Amino acid sequence: MLNFNKLKLTSFVTFFIILFTTFSISTDVKAYPVFAQQNYPQPREATGRIVCANCHLAQKPVEIEVPQAVLPDTVFEAVVKIPYDKQIQQVGANGKKAGLNVGAVLILPEGFEIAPPERLSEEMKAKVGKLYFQPYSAEQKNIVVVGPVPGKKYSEMVFPILAPDPAKNKSVSYLKYPIYVGGNRGRGQLYPDGSKSNNTVYTAPAAGTISAIEPIEGKGGFKVSIQAENDTITTDIPPGPELLVNIGDVIKADQALTTNPNVGGFGQGETEVVLQNPARIQGLLIFFVFILLAQVFLVLKKKQFEKVQLAEMNF
Repeated sequence: MLNFNKLKLTSFVTFFIILFTTFSISTDVKAYPVFAQQNYPQPREATGRIVCANCHLAQKPVEIEVPQAVLPDTVFEAVVKIPYDKQIQQVGANGKKAGLNVGAVLILPEGFEIAPPERLSEEMKAKVGKLYFQPYSAEQKNIVVVGPVPGKKYSEMVFPILAPDPAKNKSVSYLKYPIYVGGNRGRGQLYPDGSKSNNTVYTAPAAGTISAIEPIEGKGGFKVSIQAENDTITTDIPPGPELLVNIGDVIKADQALTTNPNVGGFGQGETEVVLQNPARIQGLLIFFVFILLAQVFLVLKKKQFEKVQLAEMNF
């Protein structure tokens, strides 16, 4: 009886470990913004390039829309658009076709951050949907990461942004500030360690003749053998890309062995927003009122002068 209970306990622990490991691997594979967060303290390099472009090699467009000016301590929308053809499918990590996911990183000025839920109106909550906004790091709440999320539903994302109040935050002034955005659709072609994913072209490591093409058992894909001058070189092709070569083909170094399955890409853009001082708006309105009154008095004075002239002529 004791051995049976120990066996049950061991089986339960083993099952739990397998389940936990599977979940962890699945989460890491899907949460590709984590790659940037773990390997780069800043998502934007000194050259202006956002680091996501190191793994997502294809260039695609991205758009961002924000108000021209915002008032302090108010919530405004930053709309990020990641356009792509919703009918296309990408190669998944297992080599099978799947829909594209999208992700974005929004680099806000210091002091700006994602608005808390209690500051959002019902209309804005509906626009945001179920998006989860994650700070790039604990110290950088002004840099926000989203994704991966289904592209068919979130190719247009709404970020609710809370503008800072210079009266409360002395490091913020009433100025024009830049906002940077990066957005990708689909999986990357490289991992942070430089290794290739199965979503890219595989090339020949050396010139020679294709001597063998063998399927890789268990993992899928193929092992391609190249007979070079003095040696046989093998390269593994994961499931996903389609082979372009056959046994007996003579190839050159760096010649493509597979098709390019990538249908996604990464793009970045920037815009500006003005943190407007309410006193300036009030002063401008008062100025407009004085101009309006001056115009009205000028017209009245002109009418009065015309009446006096007319009376003198009649007299």
